[in-house]
Order: sequence, then structure tokens, then C-alpha cells
Amino acid sequence: MDARTIIGWNVRSLRVAAGLSQERLAFAAKLDRAYVGRIERGSENVTITTLEAIALVLAVPVSGLLMEPEPTAGRPPPMRAGRKPKS
Repeated sequence: MDARTIIGWNVRSLRVAAGLSQERLAFAAKLDRAYVGRIERGSENVTITTLEAIALVLAVPVSGLLMEPEPTAGRPPPMRAGRKPKS
């Protein structure tokens, strides 16, 4: 896996685990939602500053976005469609 694919994989996995949509992550990190989508697909060459902003929102160290996933790890799941139920 190349570095951009690893970063995209980790961003998506951590974002879904945190229950954030691409739009919410982008808003909190002051990024464009389409840019977050391109990062997750591995088609963007992100800067350290962008990685820091994403890591801050996801509450992980920047190094957590650079770690290669286990070979047996399945593709990160998508978010459940629809709105969250009201509490």
C-alpha cells in the first residue's frame, strides 16, 4: 500500500469509528468536504498541516494516520445512511 492509500484508509476508519460524516470532519478541520473524500480515496497528497488538523478532530496522534493497517483488515466500513436519532 502506498502512503496516500494508508492515510486515506486510516482517516476513513477513524472517522467512521468516531461517528463523523465527511462533512462534519471537514467542517471541524476547516477543510472542503470533497477534499476529505479525495484524501480517503488516496488521490490527494496531503500536507503535514492537513494531517495535523484531521488528527486533532479525530483525537489521535498524527502517527496514527500513517500506520499501515493489518494485512487481514477489511475495507473500512461506510457510515450508516441517514440522520442520527435524536437523543
